[in-house]
Amino acid sequence: TRVSKQVTSGKKPAKATKAMVKQQQGKKGPLEMSAKKPVPFLRQVVSVRKKVRRDPRFDDLSGEYNPEIFMKTYSFLDSIKKQEKEMIQKQLKKCRNVEQKEKLQQLLNRMIQQEQAQKKQQQIRERELALKRQQRELAKQGKKPFFLKKSEKRKLELAEKYAELKKSGKLESFLSKKRKRNAIKDKRRLPSQKDL
Repeated sequence: TRVSKQVTSGKKPAKATKAMVKQQQGKKGPLEMSAKKPVPFLRQVVSVRKKVRRDPRFDDLSGEYNPEIFMKTYSFLDSIKKQEKEMIQKQLKKCRNVEQKEKLQQLLNRMIQQEQAQKKQQQIRERELALKRQQRELAKQGKKPFFLKKSEKRKLELAEKYAELKKSGKLESFLSKKRKRNAIKDKRRLPSQKDL
């Protein structure tokens, strides 16, 4: 009789889903499932968006690393480092505490080493660019390009290093240190008296 009354009045029957799922305590309450309907094997759980962390070193969105562009973009850091170095040197002169002085000296040494490493990398980059320019010029002239091996590059670096040491007058001290190192290495390789 109820169904016939609904059909004659034109009202639609209530949805079964509303009867199945009730909400407790207003909007923020947990959903209550009906015990009459069996729980499906693969239950639909509320999906939470996973945070995707982006590493700029390996991501294409960051673009390719170009050392020349990087050096130009962050050239202002060199002036800041220079100011910091001067400030540390002033503090080192004023400081009386031994422990504080040692810490400042270590920091200054580290800054000097970083500066030297940066200069060395810049020299290597300039050398590689010069070699590339030479190869391009040879290719324009119609000659076949020739690329140096790692061993040949090392030889060129050594030759430049020796030339710089000769100019500064530190060649003899460098060679004497190298001889000492080589002598120590040779001594280690020799069999000891116990083995004989």
